[in-house]
Amino acid sequence: MAEVSNAAKYVAEFVGTYMLILTVGCNVLTGSPIWAVTSIACTLMVMIYALGGISGANFNPAVSLALLIADKMDPTTCGIYMACQILGGVCAAGTYGLALWDVFNLAPTPGFGLVQAGVAELIYTFMLCFVVLNVAASKDNAPENPNQYYGMAIGFVVIAGGYGAGHISGGCFNPAVALGIDISSAGLGFGWCLVYVVFEFLGAAVAALLFKTIRAHERDGAESSSPSLGAKLISEFLGTYMLVLTVGLNVIGGSKAPVFSIAAALMCMIYALGSVSGANFNPAVSLCLVLTNRPAVLKAADAGAYMGVQLVGGILAGFTYMALEGGKTFPLAPGKGYDLFQAGFAEVIFTFLLCYVVCCTATVKNSPLTQYFGFAIASCVTAGGYAIGAVSGGSLNPAVSFGISVCHAVNGGSILNAVYYTVFEFIGAGLAAGLFLFTHATDESLTKKVDTEP
Repeated sequence: MAEVSNAAKYVAEFVGTYMLILTVGCNVLTGSPIWAVTSIACTLMVMIYALGGISGANFNPAVSLALLIADKMDPTTCGIYMACQILGGVCAAGTYGLALWDVFNLAPTPGFGLVQAGVAELIYTFMLCFVVLNVAASKDNAPENPNQYYGMAIGFVVIAGGYGAGHISGGCFNPAVALGIDISSAGLGFGWCLVYVVFEFLGAAVAALLFKTIRAHERDGAESSSPSLGAKLISEFLGTYMLVLTVGLNVIGGSKAPVFSIAAALMCMIYALGSVSGANFNPAVSLCLVLTNRPAVLKAADAGAYMGVQLVGGILAGFTYMALEGGKTFPLAPGKGYDLFQAGFAEVIFTFLLCYVVCCTATVKNSPLTQYFGFAIASCVTAGGYAIGAVSGGSLNPAVSFGISVCHAVNGGSILNAVYYTVFEFIGAGLAAGLFLFTHATDESLTKKVDTEP
C-alpha cells in the first residue's frame, strides 16, 4: 500500500475535527437533551474508523500533545495537526452559526466555578487521551497487535464524560471544541476557552506520563516484556477511580443516561488497561478470579493488593465528585419501597452476571470474543443498572459501594450498607466462580494454567 501523503493527513485532521464540532453545535442549538452526547460520541467514533488509517484520527490538540509527550509523534507533525484541528473547529463553529443563525457561549454551568469546570475538563481529557494512547499507540494493543475496538473505546469516552461531567463544564475535553465555540460566540463574551485549553493540556500531559509509567515494559531495552506489579496496581487504581467518579457525577448531576455513561466508562478503561492488569476494577471480580484458581489469570498473592487499590480508588473518586459537586453526596441504600433483603438479592444476581461474563469472555483460552470482551463486560452494567437500579442502586462492586458510602459519611451517612452490599457482591462472585469451574472445566485456562490476560 502506497504511503499516505502529508497533505492527506492534514485534510483528514481538518475534516474529522470539523464534523465533530459541527455535531456538537447542532446538538446544543437544536436541544437534544437525551441523545446529544451519544450523537457527538458516535461522530467521533465513525470519523476515527473512517480516517484512522490516514492520519491516526487525533481530531483534538490535547490528543496530539499527549502523543508527542509519549514519544508517539514528532513535534512538527504535532504542530501542524493542532493547527488543522483548530482551523477545523473554528470553521465548523462558523458553519453552524451561519446555518442555524445562532451561537452559544462557552462557560461553566451556573453554580460551578473555574476550578470545578477546569478539573472536570482535566480529568475527562486525561481519560480520553489515556484511552487513545493505550488502545491506538501501545505495542500490546497497536500497532504490533492491531485491534478493531479502538474507535469505539475512544468515542465512548465522550459518553462517559459528557453525561458525567457535562453539567459542570459543558464537556469539551478538546481545545479545538473550546476554541471553536468561544471564537464563534465572541460577541457574547470571550475568554473561557483559554482556561479550558490549559486544563485540557494538563490532562493530556498527565495521560502521557501515566501511559509511559504503566507501559514501561514496552520500551526498547526494558528489563521485562510484561507489566510490573506496580504498573498493574496503578492500572487497577485508575480504572476503578474513573468508574466510581463517573457513577457519582451521573447520579448527582441528574444525567439523562447514567447507566449508559457508567457502562461506557467501564468499557473504555477495560480496553485501555486489560493488557496491563486484566482490568478487574472491582474487588468482587478479583475475588472471583482467585476462586477459579488460575495463577496465570490472577495470582492470589496479587489479589489482595488489587482489592486494596480498587477500594482506595473508589473512595478517592467519591471525594473527588463530592468536591466537584460542591459537597453533595448521596447514600447507598435500597430504593424506595424495597428492603435490604431485596436489594441484596439484586446485588447477588447481577454481580454474579458481571463476574461470570468476565471469566467467560476475558480469561478463557478459547474465547470467541477477542475484540468485544470489553463491550460484553460493560453491558452487564447496562443490564444490571436498568434492571435492578431502582431496587439496590445497581452497585455490583464493593469499590463503588465504599466509594459512595465513605464520602457520604462526611455528610452524616453510614457505611454499614457498604459492608452489607459487599457481602452480597462477594456471594455473587463466589457463585460465578463455581459455575465457571463447572461450565468451563475443559478450557485450557483451567487444565494448563496458561497466561490468558486479555
